[in-house]
Amino acid sequence: MTFVLEGDAVPQVLIPQLIALCEAGGFPFDKLIKHYEFEDINQAFEDSESGVTLKPLVTV
Repeated sequence: MTFVLEGDAVPQVLIPQLIALCEAGGFPFDKLIKHYEFEDINQAFEDSESGVTLKPLVTV
């Protein structure tokens, strides 16, 4: 399994751009994430691998 976090982007440039896009309605990040409880971590991995969600967020 491979994970990518921002790829080769420069966070100081990328994050402000994403915030601006979000504020303009052009980056609906809330539709790209799905929240999981810690006990559902295996489901989070499965959903990420199968494409059910692009970014699983596991909370403790």
